[in-house]
Amino acid sequence: MGQVNQHISQLREDFMKGELSENNLSKTPDLQFEQWMKDAIDAKVNEVPACNLATVDKNNKPSARIIYLREFSNNEFYFYTNYDSRKGQHIAENPNVCLTFFWPELERQIRIEGVITQKAEAEKSDAYFNARPQDSKIGAWSSPQSRVLNNREELNTFIEGNKTKFNNQEIPRPEFWGGYVIKANYYEFWQGRKNRLHDRIAFTLENGNW
Repeated sequence: MGQVNQHISQLREDFMKGELSENNLSKTPDLQFEQWMKDAIDAKVNEVPACNLATVDKNNKPSARIIYLREFSNNEFYFYTNYDSRKGQHIAENPNVCLTFFWPELERQIRIEGVITQKAEAEKSDAYFNARPQDSKIGAWSSPQSRVLNNREELNTFIEGNKTKFNNQEIPRPEFWGGYVIKANYYEFWQGRKNRLHDRIAFTLENGNW
């Protein structure tokens, strides 16, 4: 462990790939987010839609995990999950959440704070679920997310049982699975710069205006 700590304490990476100023910023944060998302796609950044979702439970204990952003528009961000998962329980207790995107290839980070006031419309959740591969649909039915299993074989049993149940049938979306909508109220755009003097520009929603 000592060698690992010594190694990571000496790691240094200077950021030289860009700069961020109000002169090259979009007028609204949703347009800036869209532009940076396009830049990441064009640069073939690995796992572009992957982001960290942070939640807080009723006891103010934080938790975080990586999810995929699946849709965004008008400062609303959609992701899909098991409603009975830990994040689903946290959201029911405390709707305040935070998304963080980090694209090291571009030396950029975006932090988005917001509130989940509603689940995605059933039609949206159905459409996204129906577009998933067959095995992913089986996985949604089979995974008791955030619950402890005795072993992997127990999960495999659930999977095989659902394959038999839905054999040669259209697999419906489970009631416990679907989308959430994050309504953003804060954005922070971060561009790495030399000597750790990074550029940060934040947008805060106040009285309906950014």
